[in-house]
Amino acid sequence: MPQAPRLRAGQAPAKLGRHEFHEQFSGSYVGPAFDEVRDALAKVEEVAWDNYTKGNKAPLTRKAGHGFADPDYDLSMEWLATRDRLLLAEKHQKDPASRSRVLLICGSARNDGTCPSEISKSFRMTQWAREILEADGVEVDLLDLSLVTSSYDLHIHPCKGCVSTAMPLCHWPCTCYPNHATRQTNDWMAEIYEKWVAAHAVIIFTPVYWYQTPSVLKLMIDRLVCADGGNPDPTTTHGKKAKEAKALELAGWDYPKHLAGRAYGVVVHGDVAGIEGVRRGLCDWLDWMGMIDAGTLSRLDRYIGYYESYAESHEVLDRDTAVQVEIRNVVRAVANALVKMRTEGLTEADANLHRPRPK
Repeated sequence: MPQAPRLRAGQAPAKLGRHEFHEQFSGSYVGPAFDEVRDALAKVEEVAWDNYTKGNKAPLTRKAGHGFADPDYDLSMEWLATRDRLLLAEKHQKDPASRSRVLLICGSARNDGTCPSEISKSFRMTQWAREILEADGVEVDLLDLSLVTSSYDLHIHPCKGCVSTAMPLCHWPCTCYPNHATRQTNDWMAEIYEKWVAAHAVIIFTPVYWYQTPSVLKLMIDRLVCADGGNPDPTTTHGKKAKEAKALELAGWDYPKHLAGRAYGVVVHGDVAGIEGVRRGLCDWLDWMGMIDAGTLSRLDRYIGYYESYAESHEVLDRDTAVQVEIRNVVRAVANALVKMRTEGLTEADANLHRPRPK
């Protein structure tokens, strides 16, 4: 095993002191409604403080067991449960007798259950897609990322960048969360990974926010880095042992593409600028992951109400029958690709070429 380079340290601040921790903890329990349970909350805070100071990231663990490089290593039971669901989803997805399944992703942060008080145009597009696919007998799964903005304590926690230290330190599925020591819990990605694995195709519908994807979509994209080269066996790095991960990568890493071969479509819409750049970025990302576009018509970027008011944007979409047809064509192209995928196989012309610089 090659010797790992030295780890560069000195960026992270010291842990919170007891008073700072109290301020952070108490921030979730503001207002007179909690006054009657302050004593009970104080007891909970003491347990949380103890958990934090001890760094008790995964309070429930068991031995890894058969199938892992180090069967005696203690793995998070929550992570193991997620892994088991992914293995079952993958088995079902690869079963030729299973129904074709498409994951529709609403990338907008807007919905009518919180401050905007109105549904998003992206959500409307997912409903058009659902109608087409279900009419063709395709199973549809909707991932509405706007729920992060309106649901109680539901999170897509940010990627911590483990892959930049060493690829094998980035585990598939992600082991960074939940982290009970720092109360980084209720991470939606455990369910989202399963949705991606179970799908034969994915269609993303998203607006443009400041020349970029909305933050709810970008959070998911970053957390899917483990699907492209991620390490399926955390015992090979004994959790987050960075030096072991560096040595493992330098010894030779095959960068497995865990979602490769699925078909995709993309719909990007905006009102002023940025649609082409966002569409290119999304398609380049999906291509890099080894997914296959469903043809030219499956990659769409369009302005809806160019420089018109935000207030009437839904009405503008109602009137733009041409863009409605184009959006539906994205869905039909993916449906056509699914038929080919499930009958004769869907591959890129360069699928058998050797990559001299895998990453």
